[in-house]
Amino acid sequence: MKSKSSSGGLVYSTEHGRMCPDCRQPVEACRCQQDTLPSGDGIVRVNRENKGRGGKTVTLVKGVLRDSAGLTALGKQLKNACGSGGTVKDGIIEIQGDHVATVIATLQKLGFQVKRAGG
Repeated sequence: MKSKSSSGGLVYSTEHGRMCPDCRQPVEACRCQQDTLPSGDGIVRVNRENKGRGGKTVTLVKGVLRDSAGLTALGKQLKNACGSGGTVKDGIIEIQGDHVATVIATLQKLGFQVKRAGG
């Protein structure tokens, strides 16, 4: 059985219904769960990295101004174009392997302004 303190205190109010435990607002007005668009200059930067990854190379895509659902969908398109695996973490799309040229070409076809970053 959960205690009141583990769920953040107020969970239900007869005046407003269910309450968000983080912001203590009614669930209908809660802004905690809503994704905000990242800010930036609108230029997508693509680079290759292998430091801290056990010698494995990954292609990183940074600066895409989309919410988490849009980033996930774009990540899926890029993984399909490269024929490789990958993930989306903290607003950065990671594609397994050295696919910088393929990713840049795919993003340009999709209408993004792209720059190669790093070496």
